[in-house]
Amino acid sequence: MAQQFRLPTGGRINRDQPLTFTFNGQSYQGYAGDTLASALLANGVHLLGRGFKYHRPRGITTAGHEEPNALVDLNVNKDEDSRREANVRATVVELRAGLSAQSVNAFPGVKYDIGAVNQLLSRFFPAGFYYKTFMGPMAAFWTKLYEPVIRKAAGLGKAAKTCDPDRYEFQYGHCDVLIAGGGPAGLAAALAAASGNARVILVDDGPELGGSLLSDPAEINGTDSDAWIAEVHAKLTKNPNVTILNRSSVVSWWDHNFLNVWQRCTDHLPLSHAQPHQSRQKLHRIRATQVVLAQGAFERPMLFHNNDRPGTMLAHAARTYVTRYGVKLGKAGLFYTNNDAAYADALAMVQAGQPLAAVVDLRDVAEGPNTEAFRETGVPIYFNSVIADVKGSQRVQGVLVSALTPDGTALADQGQAIDCDFIAMAGGWSPNVQLHSQSTAKVKWDERLGAFIPGTASTVNPSTSVGACKGEYGLGTLLEESFQAGLKAAKAAGKTARARKAPEAETRDVGPHRWLWLPPGKKPYNKGGKFFVDYQNDVKIDDLALAQRENFISVEHTKRYTTLGMATDQGKTSNINALGALSQITGKQVPEIGTTTFRPPYVPTTFMTYVGREIDEFFDLTRTTPMHSWHVDQGAAFEPVGQWDRAWYYPQGDEDMHAAVQRESRAVREHVGVLDASTLGKISVVGPDAGEFLNRIYTNAWKKLPVGKCRYGLMLNEAGMVVDDGVTSRISENEYHMTTTTGGAASVLGTMEEFLQTEWPDLDVYLTSVTEQWAVAALNGPNARKLLEELTEDDISAETLPFMSWKSVDLGGIPARLFRISFTGDLAFEVNVPADHGLQLWNLIMTAGQKYGITPYGTETMHLLRAEKGFVIVGQETDGSMTPMDLGLSGMISNKKGDFIGRRSLSRPDILKDDRKQLVGLETVDPNLVLPEGAQLVFPEHMVSTDKLPAYRPATEVVTMAGFVSSSYYSPNCNRSIAMALVKGGLARMGGTVYSPQADGSIIEARIRDTQFYDPTGERQRG
Repeated sequence: MAQQFRLPTGGRINRDQPLTFTFNGQSYQGYAGDTLASALLANGVHLLGRGFKYHRPRGITTAGHEEPNALVDLNVNKDEDSRREANVRATVVELRAGLSAQSVNAFPGVKYDIGAVNQLLSRFFPAGFYYKTFMGPMAAFWTKLYEPVIRKAAGLGKAAKTCDPDRYEFQYGHCDVLIAGGGPAGLAAALAAASGNARVILVDDGPELGGSLLSDPAEINGTDSDAWIAEVHAKLTKNPNVTILNRSSVVSWWDHNFLNVWQRCTDHLPLSHAQPHQSRQKLHRIRATQVVLAQGAFERPMLFHNNDRPGTMLAHAARTYVTRYGVKLGKAGLFYTNNDAAYADALAMVQAGQPLAAVVDLRDVAEGPNTEAFRETGVPIYFNSVIADVKGSQRVQGVLVSALTPDGTALADQGQAIDCDFIAMAGGWSPNVQLHSQSTAKVKWDERLGAFIPGTASTVNPSTSVGACKGEYGLGTLLEESFQAGLKAAKAAGKTARARKAPEAETRDVGPHRWLWLPPGKKPYNKGGKFFVDYQNDVKIDDLALAQRENFISVEHTKRYTTLGMATDQGKTSNINALGALSQITGKQVPEIGTTTFRPPYVPTTFMTYVGREIDEFFDLTRTTPMHSWHVDQGAAFEPVGQWDRAWYYPQGDEDMHAAVQRESRAVREHVGVLDASTLGKISVVGPDAGEFLNRIYTNAWKKLPVGKCRYGLMLNEAGMVVDDGVTSRISENEYHMTTTTGGAASVLGTMEEFLQTEWPDLDVYLTSVTEQWAVAALNGPNARKLLEELTEDDISAETLPFMSWKSVDLGGIPARLFRISFTGDLAFEVNVPADHGLQLWNLIMTAGQKYGITPYGTETMHLLRAEKGFVIVGQETDGSMTPMDLGLSGMISNKKGDFIGRRSLSRPDILKDDRKQLVGLETVDPNLVLPEGAQLVFPEHMVSTDKLPAYRPATEVVTMAGFVSSSYYSPNCNRSIAMALVKGGLARMGGTVYSPQADGSIIEARIRDTQFYDPTGERQRG
């Protein structure tokens, strides 16, 4: 289809490279260098979507990431749903061959949308109507009427129904100076910062550097800006210390100058041009010493009745489409302004061949150089006037211009109709302070600019703002200040900067503004006038006024009640107009009202950017031990423990799990068994203060633990609840080897690092995860020592290596650490060898152990064996509410040392209550009945049943539960069922009875006892 609205010459597009694309099923043509928005405008398409709430027709408003209206669903090509991307701003989509786009939030189509009926009912849909409407008249209305209707109507675009086949990546980087923005300010700052030996990363969201200079060229250093941009780009590219990230946006800024940068790597390429190994998008995670913000400013819309019609756009955006993309926006346009900057845009458009019908200026007079130059075009200017109304529905067809009364509160005449088919709005500029605010820095109100500008700098993120995002719009001044900021940033980062002379250019002021936050119109805002503040969420001035009347006075409450600034543009074009309107509605100054919080991401970002390659098998990585292949060859069944695949049991023949576990547990008690314990969390704690650090982490004492000895430790959180346990061994004077539960290793290390870095930075301690460094084989059973003696010439007798000690030995030529630790209550050794030797060690043990009846056993048998001894598993016998006293481990709390995590909480009255759940053992009256894990328990006095037990009949009365079963097994070594349970006041009820009602109506009777079912004196483990 012909581009009937393409200017014959001009623009930065490549007219020798036409590109075909589709929009809403219709084929169009554009050029390389176009955006989707500019290509649609060149084809005369102004209607792109519908408003979220009222489904009013909407068109293109801006030319950048701040676009609130022109959202589309995007496909790389129309037949490939897997690459569908929802809610993309047409203004930043680079045109490519085969591109397919569709309007969102419109049914059956954008031209005829049945949702537009909401316009007729708009008086019933004021701000907050959903809070009031959907509360009644009865609860059933929500589930049967409101929710189904809302869910069907909610949302904008549609996500793909199939998996995204593209590749996404993370990349980490470091630099001395990161510069956000590649316009004139950013280029000047980069030129200065890179003049010495500073590492510089320049981030710009466009396909080419230059920013505003690409549509608003100027003379810099005596030459045109295109030549200057090319010269700077060449210098930066040749500098090995400079990285330029085009098509990239700084989307979030965290503490200590840690920034996320979203890069679109191949989104501008046709699918056929993208290589399989290429990343479609990439998330750069960058740590910068200094940050320079040069992101420019956002032009603001003007407020007037029906200011949302397609064909209404920002003045500088209009200029961009005409001068940068060679688009003719219409037959005749109209400029509506409150400042001089619009006249430069209007003049450039006229000179490029875009006819204008008039300029409407809120001010009484305009005398700046821009205005004087524009007067020569002969286009009429209407001063002290407003747009009172807009003609047209799906496209601007004309305006009604009226003069203002002297105080600006009312129309002075009936108005004059002016024919035009687009409106360019110049409502002043808002410095881009979003990232500045993310850095925890403050903003301040500038009355002259009518905007917030950067204020107090961040104390945790060293940075500076330059150029338009600082409120400096004059090009000459902007270049000088930005250049100096680049020098200072490099020097602040400890680097040299050799450049001395800043780029030079003429500075022109934008002139005085006239702020009219509540303008009059043919229909006033409070009498049905549609003065839109937030285009995407359909927030009008009267919605802001309603929020104030209903006492949502705080600007944050107003935001949530009206949904102001909560759309995908995050208030970039709406916030200041809204604050100005609120100022006049409430009679307060804008600084008193304040501003809403700017949150990341700075621009909408795809989910896959954050997911990266962590999908499918990489979503939750499966970790395996060095001996995993052996377990697979032996037919082991596996269970996931955290991220680990652990051998669960080793079935032989037609054994089920119960039979296999019974066999394995008997073999351990009678002969010797071996468990792959490599998955245990292992942390190296090193430093002169390591003992003191462990004293504060654990409940018991550690500073006097001798080298070569091991000790069991209990770890609490600040509430006094048990969160982990394990054995820690002293390797040398300043080194300890800590073990943790398999699933808790990462959280334990994280907690330790947090306290070390935030609470006790004075301690000289270093923590290193060494879980993967060591492979561990746990040998248990009466023949364990005999087996190991076959493999080593070192003395490992009970006298030399007693229980809870360790030593370095040589096992068949493999250097090993031998720990006398037992989690089964039997004679046991935990053999630690470097991970590379893990499988070799395992094969040695299995070969040498044949004559001793060695049996490999899995985690289920391990659980049974430890339960026979009453050993606790954190996460099974604990649920986040158990203290050491509840577990019968009061002896683990040292009263001879200072503070430790959770000590204070252990003295709270509720912690000391007698009726807390406490760990006890249970023996069923029928030794062959195994209690289900998780089964609820009831004291005799609380039973509701017939007189004859165990016939249990559920009753309508509430049954008071006494606790629940945490672990339950049939023990072949005890020749009966055993269980551990958490029972209210259980330690005081030893010998008493509890009942466990079952779902089938039966009841199981059990006696409370201690948890030491097997070898209560511990003779076997001392071996």
